[in-house]
Amino acid sequence: MRVTVIDYKAGNLTSVLKALHHLGAEAIVTDGDLALVESAERIVLPGVGHFAATERLDATGLTGAIRAAIARGVPFLGICVGMQWLYAGSSEAPEQPGLGHFPEQCAHFAESTEKVPHVGWNSLEVKNGSRLLADVEPGEYVYFTHSYRGPVTSDTAAITHYIEPFAAAVERDNVMGVQFHPEKSGATGLKILCNFLSWSAEGSK
Repeated sequence: MRVTVIDYKAGNLTSVLKALHHLGAEAIVTDGDLALVESAERIVLPGVGHFAATERLDATGLTGAIRAAIARGVPFLGICVGMQWLYAGSSEAPEQPGLGHFPEQCAHFAESTEKVPHVGWNSLEVKNGSRLLADVEPGEYVYFTHSYRGPVTSDTAAITHYIEPFAAAVERDNVMGVQFHPEKSGATGLKILCNFLSWSAEGSK
């Protein structure tokens, strides 16, 4: 199984690649080779840091190439900021649009006595019918590190509670995203990545 991993110079590639290789996938990294996106069997977009860094996806033409790949039915997984990019945008960088696959906006956690960023292990409340989170039991823990979060909507595949309920995972057709880091989430994270690798277009909702 070949996976095209997008490098927009703000992602944690090393641990993602290690996890994919551990699961037997062939991972190909590109920071702008559109031909690799056009021929991709699966695409992963890892991301950390500031939402504004996703501007590089627009500048290199990767945004358009990814949008076309998704339209062809190629399975896509965004991780952390890579998930936030799937929305229309984020209040972290209001001038920088996201992909817009999900029409909502990401926003900072509400004011609270709890510490932000949200860093560490937290549990998942998985919604029925998620293929990405198949066989993930209620209450399983995954690893987070983020200050901005996606809203809970009909496309939310899993909810986590920290200060307020937020989208820990989203899923619509062949497009999926996780706010947590599956590559740092032990056996549960590997199970989720394995579900992504076994995704077939025929089984899409």
